[in-house]
Amino acid sequence: MDLVAHFEAALPALLADIESLVTCESPSADRPAVARSADVVARLGASLVGAEPERIVLDGHTHLRWRLGEGARRVLLLGHHDTVWPIGSLATHPFGVIGGVLRGPGCFDMKAGVVMALHATAALIRAGGDPAVTILMTGDEELGSPSSRSLIEAEAAQCVAALVLEASADGGALKTERKGVSLYQVRAIGRAAHAGLEPERGVNATTELAHQILAVSALADPRCGTTVTPTLLSAGTSTNTVPASGEFAVDVRVASDSEQGRVDEAMYALEPWLSGARLAVTGGPNRPPLAASSSAALFARADELAAGLGLGPLSSVAVGGASDGNFTAGVGTPTLDGLGAVGGGAHADDEHVVVAELPRRTALVAALVADLLATGDAVVEPSGSTNRLTGSGRHRP
Repeated sequence: MDLVAHFEAALPALLADIESLVTCESPSADRPAVARSADVVARLGASLVGAEPERIVLDGHTHLRWRLGEGARRVLLLGHHDTVWPIGSLATHPFGVIGGVLRGPGCFDMKAGVVMALHATAALIRAGGDPAVTILMTGDEELGSPSSRSLIEAEAAQCVAALVLEASADGGALKTERKGVSLYQVRAIGRAAHAGLEPERGVNATTELAHQILAVSALADPRCGTTVTPTLLSAGTSTNTVPASGEFAVDVRVASDSEQGRVDEAMYALEPWLSGARLAVTGGPNRPPLAASSSAALFARADELAAGLGLGPLSSVAVGGASDGNFTAGVGTPTLDGLGAVGGGAHADDEHVVVAELPRRTALVAALVADLLATGDAVVEPSGSTNRLTGSGRHRP
């Protein structure tokens, strides 16, 4: 089968299916909306691959799983159907295709990728195959995958490779490295007092937080690519009261397990600066890094296949943002990310997909799956190790 020609002929169907997903709004925190979206994805998938998915509802979030085919070698196609866009976004960002560009809330991140995964699998089935493919489409990725993480890790552990249909980087580059993510909350407990009459009797939580923010920011290490960013901040109850409490959030991005561990230890070693103040630190690593070693062999294989398909050389990039590919790599499964739509503007007003690239990228996904299932050798030597810190729910009062 000429895969590129096949998907070019199927482009109208690809566009129609993307429209059906984009026009069913699915903000992650709106569980009924995510359930409706899952229904649309399930109907579409069943019509394409000839099988109904398992509906897995965890903490109210609806995830879909297809386990197709038989065989010792299995490939995981991974994506999510939830978005960051609130209900009503279609009124201001309607679905449309103009001048070869597709627009609509969530089209790039990542409803086009969901459709591509299903069409790629369907093409392999139509070609007479019985591909041993697991398709997993989750419904809480934009929240950090709190309910689906264990599901993702369990599926990945059974597969020889994980192909993540998240959107590409600029220019269609595949994402071969992703930073790990840690999230913390730092709370300061002081003592209230009247700010005008006797401020000296108070212990100012705002002042304590200011010192802690500086201490936390100093944990960053640009040489290692480690960023430590204080974000949301709140303190106090009124303008004339010494604040008795306050808190701030911290976003950490790291390129290595060792850096994730270093920052975690330092966060839990924070000490109060003001006499009489107390600190409570909660949180920890959320996603391990997706290291270049997890994707190198898969990228080389994809690049070779792209050349054979006439798609030209592929490019790759390391990114600071995380995805569910961090989890699959964290359990030792070779992982290649960014195989989805080519375009830009994720989470932004200019979110868009380049229509001409849809058949080309879908052909690449189908070719890579077929190649992985047909090849007897291991993709890489998996380490079998996991990041012991990731997912820790520590608390230091």
